[in-house]
Amino acid sequence: SENPSVTLFREYLKIDTRHPKPDYDAAVRFLEHIGTDLGLACQKVEVCQGYVVLILTWQGTNPRLRSILLNSHTDVVPVFEEHWTYPPFEAVKDSQGNIYARGAQDMKCVSIQYLEAIRKLKAEGKSFARTIHLTFVPDEEVGGYKGMGMFVQRPEFRALNVGFALDEGLASPSDTFSVFYGEKSPWWIKVKCMGSPGHGSRFISNTAAEKMHKVITSFLAFRESEKQRLKSDSSLTLGDVTSLNMTMLEGGVSFNVVPSEMAAGFDIRIPPTVDLKAFEEQVASWCRDAGDGVTYEFHQKCMDQHVTSTKESDPWWKAFSGVCRDMKLQLKLEIFPAATDSRYIRAVRHPAIGFSPMNRTPVLLHDHNEFLNEQVFLRGIDIYAHLLPALASVPPLPAEG
Repeated sequence: SENPSVTLFREYLKIDTRHPKPDYDAAVRFLEHIGTDLGLACQKVEVCQGYVVLILTWQGTNPRLRSILLNSHTDVVPVFEEHWTYPPFEAVKDSQGNIYARGAQDMKCVSIQYLEAIRKLKAEGKSFARTIHLTFVPDEEVGGYKGMGMFVQRPEFRALNVGFALDEGLASPSDTFSVFYGEKSPWWIKVKCMGSPGHGSRFISNTAAEKMHKVITSFLAFRESEKQRLKSDSSLTLGDVTSLNMTMLEGGVSFNVVPSEMAAGFDIRIPPTVDLKAFEEQVASWCRDAGDGVTYEFHQKCMDQHVTSTKESDPWWKAFSGVCRDMKLQLKLEIFPAATDSRYIRAVRHPAIGFSPMNRTPVLLHDHNEFLNEQVFLRGIDIYAHLLPALASVPPLPAEG
């Protein structure tokens, strides 16, 4: 008696694509089989060894027009099974219709919703002017460098002739649906402090630890100021402020040896409203103020701050928001607080919206007992079945002749 779309979703969830050893081959085979069953053209692009992007295509009646891109990633984050009520790759459905599995929200639900919306539209005999491409990419959960990051630089991506893209968003516990039109710039910074070594029984001057203390104090004082700014202004969301966390601390060889070097790692996410050059100068000043021999290096430094237009005069947004109004979906526009593959799409100058149609749902991505209710999942298919015709029927734009 289970809805076939739900059954398909649960089958996909059972494919173990968790890091560090995601079974990408099984995921690609599964999705390719669905695409073939739907009569979609299939292309596989190996962006580097072992990392394949699957492209499924529903050809439009006017292929010269720019296409609609529906992107999703196949990988999921690791699990701590002892904290799960049900095994995380068995896709158990409880009596309330909640489906428990890693990837239920992030983001295997969206992959199947795209496909099942297309199945519905094809069964109704629909066709549209613009081509619809579905891309299923690897590597997103570890940065996307061997996935969308490489793919957008390849001729196969350029050949898709993308006009507008949809990618993942977040669940929303309230009645509203979160819509993300931009992302923070992720910076991963490692600060190294060099100092005088010596015996642990002495008051050594100019130690690495003293300098590291000053560095950490400066970084965390800024963190606290941004935390208070978010707390004191109800109009702000997490995407509007700079988040900063110390995530690594290294140094020392023995209890009785004052180390000559210590290092700390910081994960910083900066909204597009912040001047990135000025912010780096702030980081540099924190390091200078800590003393000599204090340096920093980037392990990730995203400088792209493109955002997607949400003006009603924009034809893509007008089509998206018009459907949401017709369906009486309350939208909440936000900057995404973390990072998704949308940043790579926007960086090559294509508008992209992050949207996962999951309201009245706790945000459980990367959490224990990640689940999605089957009725929320099915409603998402219906939402996409309304969105895709509107987007794929956007009239020719001036640049398209």
